[in-house]
Amino acid sequence: MTPSLLIGSNPNSPKVVGTITFNKPEAEEVPDGEKAKQLPTPVGYKILCAIPEVEKEYENGIVKADVTIDYEEKLATVLFVVAMGPDCYADKTRYPSGAWCKVGDFIVVRPHIGTRLLIHGREFRSINDDCVEMTVEDPRGIKRA
Repeated sequence: MTPSLLIGSNPNSPKVVGTITFNKPEAEEVPDGEKAKQLPTPVGYKILCAIPEVEKEYENGIVKADVTIDYEEKLATVLFVVAMGPDCYADKTRYPSGAWCKVGDFIVVRPHIGTRLLIHGREFRSINDDCVEMTVEDPRGIKRA
């Protein structure tokens, strides 16, 4: 069964104008080496970031609820830079001191920033190069206040 999306002129109206069908291939296991090849390549001034793994337990050993883990991932302020578009920090007038971060850095951004993507069960974000507020060498211990 292929999923479909109902398209209407008014979201509150039951009238259906058309449908879009997505041809979803059957779920198959993708080898780990192939997963890295399936990451999108950022274009322009976009930065592709991974959300670091969220701790599944509190410091006292109590297991976090799934909704709590989901909340922490969505509001993550520390991201890991996976890839950068070719135009990141290219404007020498705007960035006279050079790039604010590089691939492999942990960066601090505002919560809810960027476009959220779920790739093979991991959350990624695509952000603009000017959204980087800080870099951090060791992000352990940094929590959103």
